[in-house]
This record gives sequence, C-alpha cells and structure tokens, in this order.
Amino acid sequence: MVIDTGLGIQQTKDLCRIAGDYIDVVKIGFGTSKLYDKTVLKEKIAFLRNNNIDVMTGGTLYEIAFTQEAVPAFLVEAESLGFSIIEISDGTIPLSANDRIHSIKHARRLGFKVITEVGKKKREYDLSTEEYIAQLKTDLKEDVFKVTIEARGSGRGFGIYDETGRIRVNRLDSILEEIDPNKILFEAPQKHQQVHLIDAIGTNVNLGNIRPFDVISCETLRQGLRGDTLKL
Repeated sequence: MVIDTGLGIQQTKDLCRIAGDYIDVVKIGFGTSKLYDKTVLKEKIAFLRNNNIDVMTGGTLYEIAFTQEAVPAFLVEAESLGFSIIEISDGTIPLSANDRIHSIKHARRLGFKVITEVGKKKREYDLSTEEYIAQLKTDLKEDVFKVTIEARGSGRGFGIYDETGRIRVNRLDSILEEIDPNKILFEAPQKHQQVHLIDAIGTNVNLGNIRPFDVISCETLRQGLRGDTLKL
C-alpha cells in the first residue's frame, strides 16, 4: 500500500509506468482528497483503478464524517469519486464497538472493500498488546479485507514500533501467534522495518505507508535484489 499525499496526475502516471506492477493499493492519505479539484481526483482514481490498483480513502475522512454524523453521505461521495476501499479507524476519536461494526457493514453493503486500522494516534493512548489482538480479531470477524496496525507516517512510538522505530518483537510475535499475517497490513515506512517484516513473515508480507518513490527500493528487498535481504 502506497501512501499518496499529493501526487499530480503526471506523477501518478509515471509511478505506474515504473512501479505499477508492485502496487496493490494507493491510499489518498489523511484528508488530502478534500483539497483536490473533483475532476482531477476522479481522473487520478480512474487511472489507478484502470491499472488494477485499488484506491483507498484516508481514515481521517471517515473519522470526520463520523463526528459530523455524515457517514452515509461520505460513503456515497466516495463511491461517486471511484474509491474502492474505505479505511475505518478511530485513531483520534472515540468509537464504540457497535458504531465500528455498523460502519464496516454499511461500507461492505455498498460494495466497498474495508480496511480497518487498530491503534491510536497519540502515544499516551496506545493500546496494550492484548487490546490490539482483541480488536484485530473483532474486525476480522466482520470479514474486512485487511486490518492495519497503526504506525503513522513516522513509524515511531506506535503499534509494533518503539520510540526509535525499532520493532517491539514481543508484541509482534504475540500478534502473529493469534492472527493470520496475511490479513494484516503492516504500516512500515522505514527500510529497516520492511527488512525485519520480510525476514520474519516472508516476501509476501503486506506492507503499507510506502512512499511513492520508495516502491521500487522496497520491491528489491522483497526479491532479494538488495544486500539487506540477499540470500546466497
């Protein structure tokens, strides 16, 4: 999953020409899609979809819609723009279990794939390992496409990462004992995180928050075309 925070149409086309075969999902990050001219946004989404790449809303947009009691209108707008995946999160807002499940079901009824995000965007509210596992299991029972473990764009101090960005190995191992890694999308913006996850889980591990211009370098790690993962 590539996080897009403002690529232009030509940049998007260039990215697909160079690295499109290695991209499954593009997330129009945060609430940036609200700042686009709608004609431009539709063109960009349509181009990606025509290249077999799913396009996802940022979780922030869902959280804003929820606080404004406008989730149905938000989903209709997302559908009209061409988005194929809705991200549902509660990183900055309180969200009851019932409201979370209702939103997941609503989005799925409209034909969207749903990716949920587990975790908080403020470090003081970080979940325990047990809480991460419990929420991941709950979301997967709703047949979501993938579940994401919060890491933000920095990959430091959140989820499976400590304050320096190193992986909290005990937390990761505990999660992997309970959850199928194929159902988890690991936000991994830093190279050493990508290396660790590829070594621990395998070359097909789901990696997210990859910057557009890091797609090829990340793929070299998967394919052993870089010293960090070269197996002789």
